[in-house]
Amino acid sequence: MIDKRGIEMSFAWLFAIIVGAIILFIAIYAAISFMNSGQGEVNTGTAKEISILLNPLETGAEIGVASSFALPLETRIYNNCNSQKGIFGMQGLSVSEKSFRKWTAPGLNLEFPNQYIFSDKYTEGKKFYLFAKPFGLPFKVANVVYLTSKNYCFYNVPEEIESELEPMSQENIKIEENCPENSINVCFGSVITSDIECEIKVMYNDGEGYVEKDNEILYFAGDSLMYGAIFSDKNTYECQLKRLMKKTEQLTLLYIEKANFVSQRGCNSNLDAELIILNSMAKNLEKSDEISQLTPVVENIQYKNEDAECRLF
Repeated sequence: MIDKRGIEMSFAWLFAIIVGAIILFIAIYAAISFMNSGQGEVNTGTAKEISILLNPLETGAEIGVASSFALPLETRIYNNCNSQKGIFGMQGLSVSEKSFRKWTAPGLNLEFPNQYIFSDKYTEGKKFYLFAKPFGLPFKVANVVYLTSKNYCFYNVPEEIESELEPMSQENIKIEENCPENSINVCFGSVITSDIECEIKVMYNDGEGYVEKDNEILYFAGDSLMYGAIFSDKNTYECQLKRLMKKTEQLTLLYIEKANFVSQRGCNSNLDAELIILNSMAKNLEKSDEISQLTPVVENIQYKNEDAECRLF
């Protein structure tokens, strides 16, 4: 005969196990959700702190300025450049931290219209290095910031570049000597010796040229963009260049108005035509391989402005 009481007891235990498993699953899910939510807030807070650190560099660098900062955990800083949003595009910044050997989801993407950060799509580490330079055409457009966590070893550096880097004493950039083993070799001109593997090659001729890295070519005009090409991936570099051109476009309109204003008061700058040309070129620039076309116009504007009775900038 089948013992019904035994069946009822077994069913009760089975029911209790199932219910207990469901409750445990809900508890674990709730705990993980709570942790992820809390971690998201932490990541967003870290991104805000980093943006605050960048403000003095963005607003105060008239010459090359270097700095660094450290974070307690392995961190990824995402560079979310957007050249389409707003008048000047947007500098997006989000952060992910490593927790229990896994990368957490990035926090909120913080956006700033007045920051220009050249870096890889994401920069990973505990210690991060920054330096900033002004970008001008020839009037100042913005201060640009370079962000990296890697070590670099520069070879065959032009004298003007070396004289700028040495006073900054940037910890992660060495010039041919005392380079850590994990350094990324940046070679200016041809390869120095067969013993040096050049991950990045810079063709530099009187402030113009291109950077070759990861089988990509990034063109530059001026040292500010040269550093941007060295420390950025292609998409970020091209995006930030477009944003700088958007700001150049707006600034030329202001200087055109200023030129008309001083001209009405008997002081002609003779820059109207060149500023209109620069405005059009900045507006229509699509890729970095077009940047050298601006050089003759920019040099002419600088020459005329220095020689003018009423300087515009």
